[in-house]
Amino acid sequence: MSAEYGGRTGLQGKLTQWLRAGRRPKETAGDGGREALLLAAAGAGLPLAPAAHPAGYRCSCDRVGCPTPARHPVSFAWQTQSTTDRAQIERWARHQPQANFITATGMVHDVLDVPLDAGRSALERLLAAGVEVGPVAESDDGRMLFFTLTRGTPEDEDEWWPCELDCHPETMDEHPGLRWHCRGSYVLVPPARLPGEHQVHWVRGPEHPLPDPLTLLETLTEACARYAGEDAGHAEAAWPLRH
Repeated sequence: MSAEYGGRTGLQGKLTQWLRAGRRPKETAGDGGREALLLAAAGAGLPLAPAAHPAGYRCSCDRVGCPTPARHPVSFAWQTQSTTDRAQIERWARHQPQANFITATGMVHDVLDVPLDAGRSALERLLAAGVEVGPVAESDDGRMLFFTLTRGTPEDEDEWWPCELDCHPETMDEHPGLRWHCRGSYVLVPPARLPGEHQVHWVRGPEHPLPDPLTLLETLTEACARYAGEDAGHAEAAWPLRH
């Protein structure tokens, strides 16, 4: 891979410039563009359900001190409520014009969720190496989401772990590396708005086929390890140990 990757310096440079510039696919402004993007996600098989939205720097829900403002479903029944039905999504989008939407993972797709810098580095390497990468979303507050086929339920249920054993979405700050969203979890689907005028947007849209997660996992974990090592090195430089 190293020879192939090294031989594509032109492509590598273009990818680097594209990613670092933070370019994103053009998204039609207005409610019509929002609805079209949601329907495109549902058409690609991503089951959707309404989520909270920003209310200033707070969450639209009535929970005092909401730990995940504008990031969570509005219904406790979100797993059974999630759907790809076009008519239902149109009704939700039109009756709740400010709502974000989540997509439930572990049904059709999983999501590999990594720090933004690690994700950009991994995406650049994967594309340059000719690996088939599926839909990828980016959150302005520092995460990148790689959408993949679901891992599925193995015959031996003891080999399965629900996301609750990893971490809940609201404890993400305690788990800065890679998180595998599978059964029992969810992520925001673009277009979504976060407090502080941050957004979640597509880097690669849902028209791209979902890949096997194992084809991305090694590159993503290596990128996360480098990211964690660089972060630790910066921390040591800022706070030198005294002997």
